[in-house]
Amino acid sequence: MKRVFTDVKKFWNYTSYNVKAELKSEVAGSFLSWLWWILDPLLYMLVYAFVAKIIFGAGSKPYFLVFVFIGLNCWQFFNRVVRNSVKLVSNKKGIVTKVYIPKYMFILEKIGISGFKMLVSFIITALFMVYYQVPLSLNMLWVPPLLLMLAIVTFAFSTIIMHFGVFVEDLLNIVTVGLQLVFYMSGIFYDIADRLASKHPNLCNLLMYGNPVALIMTDIRNTLLYNQAPHFLALGIWLAICLLISVIGVKIIYKYENSYVKII
Repeated sequence: MKRVFTDVKKFWNYTSYNVKAELKSEVAGSFLSWLWWILDPLLYMLVYAFVAKIIFGAGSKPYFLVFVFIGLNCWQFFNRVVRNSVKLVSNKKGIVTKVYIPKYMFILEKIGISGFKMLVSFIITALFMVYYQVPLSLNMLWVPPLLLMLAIVTFAFSTIIMHFGVFVEDLLNIVTVGLQLVFYMSGIFYDIADRLASKHPNLCNLLMYGNPVALIMTDIRNTLLYNQAPHFLALGIWLAICLLISVIGVKIIYKYENSYVKII
């Protein structure tokens, strides 16, 4: 672990510079520039809110638009980083083959980029909450730790996927399908408990507590909108699991990263 802290400190400025550079490059050739960071989640929110409310009749939840918007913000952060991690090493071939950089720093870079976009979206969430006059509560203070927890979960799974993405050519297709399945199982545009607790309690518990993204997403919604405390026990268990996965993932990357250059 000492090596991890040393490497993160050593390459932190490089990673921060890359985060800023990529964010600037994304909007450099766009007519609407940084406004896309606002319009993109808003447009997705309208699409999924329409599908959920008009087609599936799932829009009875209080503050439903904000409910969907929070879910999309959390999911897009997780989805972008995990999906990009599959080909992350090969996409960085020009750097990997010339200088040494711990490969998990590339994941931190993607977390920084997607995290910035998510924070912009949460500013919009705050404006929505003001518009809908959502009451303030002390439980809202749990949101920053929950977002940090989401970043830890994302990093943990990304380390494993990034490693195997170097060796398994078709992994991107598998991960894409898997993420699509998890998307529909995470309650992005519906409340898992409301839809399943009474008829399928076991399935409800599996989807809620067996999926850390769904759990974190639910707790962020509950703390922001409905003045409810997080599920501390379940979050603590997932935190321990994801920290363990992160340690294993980083150790695997350290062990095999010299062979990455030969394969890509």
